[in-house]
Amino acid sequence: MIRNINIILIVVSILMLAGVYTLKFSIENTASQRTALIAQIDDQEGQISLLKADEAVLNQPGHIEPIVKRHQVALAIEPVRQEQFGAFADLPMRPVKPNSAAMNSLFLSLEAGVDPIDAILSQEGIE
Repeated sequence: MIRNINIILIVVSILMLAGVYTLKFSIENTASQRTALIAQIDDQEGQISLLKADEAVLNQPGHIEPIVKRHQVALAIEPVRQEQFGAFADLPMRPVKPNSAAMNSLFLSLEAGVDPIDAILSQEGIE
């Protein structure tokens, strides 16, 4: 009886030992994959910073101006004029005094519990 229990315990301990070693190698594999991913991320961050530096150099006006001059005739490019943006005089002025009768009717309808937006939506057939 005791001999059978000892055999069972030895088999169970061998299985547990195999499980522990499998777990150990699995963790080591995961750690090596993590290390590889960290190295890849560091490499890609370096490439991103290099690309940002290249973009900063290529976006400088001193670099763009010769290209624009070279293709100005073919693309019909011309400098921006102030008239293209408009002027403050073209903007409509605010009314001096708001329409107080309309505001009073709005406040009265809100106090009465009538929502003017719902009235407009129901007139339009939108629910």
